[in-house]
Amino acid sequence: MKILKLLSYLFISSLILVGCSNDDNDNVDSNSIANQANNKQPLGSSANDLLSDTNFSSITVEIVSVEGFEPTAAALSGFTQFLEDRLFKPEGITITQRSVVSSGKAPFSIEEIVEIENDTRTLFNEEDDIAVYIYFADGSREDDNGDEQITLGSAYLNTSIVIYEDTLRNLTTNFNAPSLSTIENATLNHEFVHLLGLVNIGTPLQSDHEDEEESNHCNVVGCLMQSAIQFGNGVMGINNVPELDPLCIADLQANGGK
Repeated sequence: MKILKLLSYLFISSLILVGCSNDDNDNVDSNSIANQANNKQPLGSSANDLLSDTNFSSITVEIVSVEGFEPTAAALSGFTQFLEDRLFKPEGITITQRSVVSSGKAPFSIEEIVEIENDTRTLFNEEDDIAVYIYFADGSREDDNGDEQITLGSAYLNTSIVIYEDTLRNLTTNFNAPSLSTIENATLNHEFVHLLGLVNIGTPLQSDHEDEEESNHCNVVGCLMQSAIQFGNGVMGINNVPELDPLCIADLQANGGK
């Protein structure tokens, strides 16, 4: 494992929710349960729905942050622009934000993150709008191992992401580290592109650019979707958020994106 690599681990999980109904009130509850189930499918399974307007003409991103660990305005601005550049959503892109109290569970297993989502997520797919949940956590991933493994974020279900904001903030205290907004923006973009099915997670490859050693990541040097987003020497010295290379963009465009 390379020192100070920014690792984005994928956690492909599936939660099955079953509801039965016998009357009109139960039907409403059943529809709600079905909507929630649609947002709790394996990673990459909603790639086309996120990219295109075939089934959903708009998207709402629900950002839930632990109090005191909210993302910077600059990072959200860059993230919003990234979505506008890549998603075909003629009815618009909406970002909602709210803060919640700490769960007190840090450091986190991915199972604990799923539990937190179950407790705090309020928005799900509704009619022509697809919903995405992003949690800004007040701690690190439980299996981080100092400089050898630093997990900044994880895309773990088809519309679910966790950003380990405490880890990001700790990185900015290092000498020659990038700004917090740059690290946040890069992590948000990288993890969201995993929801979009890259690399080879629900969005078909248009060319051979998947990393043979780090599956589901790009092998093009400097691409946003490299397994380790390397900022100069490890995380140091970056000035700008990495961009998608043309091969990754071609994959997204072939699956309904811009």
